[in-house]
Order: sequence, then structure tokens, then C-alpha cells
Amino acid sequence: MSRKILLNSTEIHIILHRLACQLIENHNDFSNTVIIGLQPRGVFLADRLVHMLTHDYKIKGINSGTLDITFYRDDFRRRDAPLEANHTEINFEVENKNVVFIDDVLYSGRSIRAALSAIQSFGRPNTIELLVLIDRRFSRHLPIQPDYKGSQVDAINNEKVLVHWKENDGKDIIYLIKNE
Repeated sequence: MSRKILLNSTEIHIILHRLACQLIENHNDFSNTVIIGLQPRGVFLADRLVHMLTHDYKIKGINSGTLDITFYRDDFRRRDAPLEANHTEINFEVENKNVVFIDDVLYSGRSIRAALSAIQSFGRPNTIELLVLIDRRFSRHLPIQPDYKGSQVDAINNEKVLVHWKENDGKDIIYLIKNE
């Protein structure tokens, strides 16, 4: 197995600020926008972006939450091991709001399809956008594309993108791992 660094902590920090600025350009004061991190790994990215928007860019009152998509996935019954659900925390209205889904890596698109189904339990959003840190553009099984992307990677099937977050893994770094 070989491992290549795709992005280091400085590059990740720069990309996060760019993504935060793009969100501000499109959503202004976030009065009609909510940010939802997809469990489990999108939550770290969502929390980091909300922190930047609040502290660095002085935007107040951003509604953010987490969405568990475990039982909305189309493959949840196909796994040998039992699934462990995460928690959903949406303490605000999504009805007629602009929803921004946040996830770390866009791979096949199946997680996003599951999130589209899961969010309907909370109301009917006005719009739904997708922000991802890494877009694996040649791996899509469904016609889903990000509205905001930090970086684009042309990884093939035996390669995996692994995102490490300081809050969970001790440091910010993104690897491309190739199983040989």
C-alpha cells in the first residue's frame, strides 16, 4: 500500500477560507440558509466552516446541524456487519430554506442521494447545494455534482482518499492511498 499526500494542513486551511468566502458570496448573511454536515466525516468540515464564518467573517446566527443517512443508503442491507447509526441534530426549520450539505469526499454520489431522501423528513427545502472538500470526479455512480469543491482528484477504483481532521485524527492532512 502506497500513500501520497494530496493536501497538507496549510493547503486545507487556505481551501476552507476560499469555500467560506464562496458561501458568503452566495448566501450573504445566512438568514435563509442552513448548513448540514453529513455524518460521520462531513460534520468535521461543517463545524470548521461554521467556526470560520462566525469568528473570521463575523456572520451571526448561522443554523447548522448534522444528518445521519445510515438507514437511507441503498446498500445498508448489503453489508455483513451491522450498521451503527450516528445522530441527527437539526434544531431548526428546513422548510423553504436554502440547505447546504457538507461532506468531506464526494465519491459515488450514493451518500448524497441518501441525504436528499433523509432531509425530506424535516421539510421541503427551497434549494439544496453540496459542498465537498474533495471531489473524486471519475468515481460517480449517480449524476450528482458539487456546487462547491475544495479540490478535485482523479482517483481510480483501487485508490482511496483519506481525510484526517485535527479534531479527530490529531492533524489536518489528506492522503491518496493506493492498494497494490
